[in-house]
Amino acid sequence: MRRLGKTRRTVRTARGGGRAAAAACGAALAVLTALPAQARPAPPAPPHWELKDTGVTARLRGLAAVDRETAWVAGTQGVVLRTADGGATWRDVSPAGAAGLQFRDVEAFDARRAVVLAIGEGEASRVYRTEDGGTTWTESFRNTDPRAFYDCMTFFDRRHGLAVSDPVDGRFRVLSTGDGGRTWKVLPDAGMPAAQEGEAGFAASGQCLVSAGSRDVWLATGGAARARVLHSSDRGLTWRAADVPVPAGDPARGVFALAFRDRTHGLAVGGDYRPDQPSPRAAATTADGGRTWRPADGPPPAYRSGVAWLPHSRTAALAVGPAGTDLTTDVGRTWRTLDTGSYDTVDCTPDLGCWAAGEQGRVARLER
Repeated sequence: MRRLGKTRRTVRTARGGGRAAAAACGAALAVLTALPAQARPAPPAPPHWELKDTGVTARLRGLAAVDRETAWVAGTQGVVLRTADGGATWRDVSPAGAAGLQFRDVEAFDARRAVVLAIGEGEASRVYRTEDGGTTWTESFRNTDPRAFYDCMTFFDRRHGLAVSDPVDGRFRVLSTGDGGRTWKVLPDAGMPAAQEGEAGFAASGQCLVSAGSRDVWLATGGAARARVLHSSDRGLTWRAADVPVPAGDPARGVFALAFRDRTHGLAVGGDYRPDQPSPRAAATTADGGRTWRPADGPPPAYRSGVAWLPHSRTAALAVGPAGTDLTTDVGRTWRTLDTGSYDTVDCTPDLGCWAAGEQGRVARLER
């Protein structure tokens, strides 16, 4: 969306006993944070973000966590960074000649292979791919339609993925790849519902387009009279739209981020991104794959731009935004603030590696 100047966003697998251990840790974290303060054992301390020094000042809205040690971030000034040691050091792996681009989404398959999306009108919207940890990049897509403006992308697996543009000729435009992002094609729009006047996606966190499983994908929208989530069960060929009860009716309001832990259970967060405007009802939940949405009984206190399920938990998730981080332990019905630091996006991995990124080069990992 022009006004703004990642559900398994990273394709990965858990292995052996590590999955069981991570599951136990995830369950313990959810239980611990749900206890009243007087009932909690001391220690351990509550979960908290530990900042990592990236050495850059770019705003990092793109994030792909591979595991607790490896993560990719991308942002303004054409910046792409990668860490392989838990954030202790960061390697600048920005594509050559990309300094004028704004990267808003990165999808990583592992420590060496990743795809990044640059946003903007016309040729500013581009996709780059690396197979060597960012040492070299190949530009695999450059938008040539001045009416298109790409916002987000997602991958179902290591080969199949989609990217979405704001509406062209009254319908959202969808790109598809079947070879890991090496080549892209525009999908036919016959199965896409008509867009509302002013409706678009928010390129705020790389989470306006998310997937779960091998074929299901959801698209978050805003900027129009009603905030909506569109769902496709056939990798973007046909879509069904549903209204979401979050702030709408203004170009700055809508659903900014989605997270699905499976094909049916999802979370939506958003609100009004202007810092001087309140954002009541800034979160919603679905238990039927996005056909219907219910407002959170106790939503986050302000606009949130990113959301992610805690690994191996059926009830706990994190939401982040410029005004703080919130935790839910009841499937999104109620949220409570954990931290007041500024973050734009969040992503978690099967080994309990939760990362967040945002303005002024801020990147943090969740510690407990």
